[in-house]
Amino acid sequence: MAKQRRTDAGLDAPKGLRGAVLASRDKNSSDRFGRFTEWVARAMGTPGFLVGLTLFCVAWIAYNSWGPENIRFDSAAFGFTALTLILSLQASYAAPLILLAQNRQDDRDRVQIEQDRQRAERNLADTEYLAREVVALRLAMKDLASKDFIRHELRALLEELERDREPAASPAEEEPRQ
Repeated sequence: MAKQRRTDAGLDAPKGLRGAVLASRDKNSSDRFGRFTEWVARAMGTPGFLVGLTLFCVAWIAYNSWGPENIRFDSAAFGFTALTLILSLQASYAAPLILLAQNRQDDRDRVQIEQDRQRAERNLADTEYLAREVVALRLAMKDLASKDFIRHELRALLEELERDREPAASPAEEEPRQ
């Protein structure tokens, strides 16, 4: 006899993770319902839905107004009560589904705004760091010798060397004359 395996999520996970597995299943089911509400909200906002609903209402009213009297199911004399109830039911479900979809969108917007704020803070910190680095480089460049300064110093050294060399060369030139 083969043993029957239990497919309970609580037994498929290690002891410490059982609650996490069940919570993730709950999250997935609520996320699935959230995606469904967004789909409904998007579908109800399309011209296709409005045209379809209008055609449905026109067909309903036309059939119950001019169709064979013995097979009509909604009376024009009572103001198309069944149609009114169907549209009221549709509206009573549509409004909360649209609100749920808007709440999910608000949550996503809130997360996006927080991420944008954090990104802006990082960009500001990076910009400030780069500005400090540029200032440090400018200050370091001021401490560096320019070409004109180096040329001037080299000329001064060359003149000094030539001056040091001249007095030593003068007595040597005077000796052979004697």
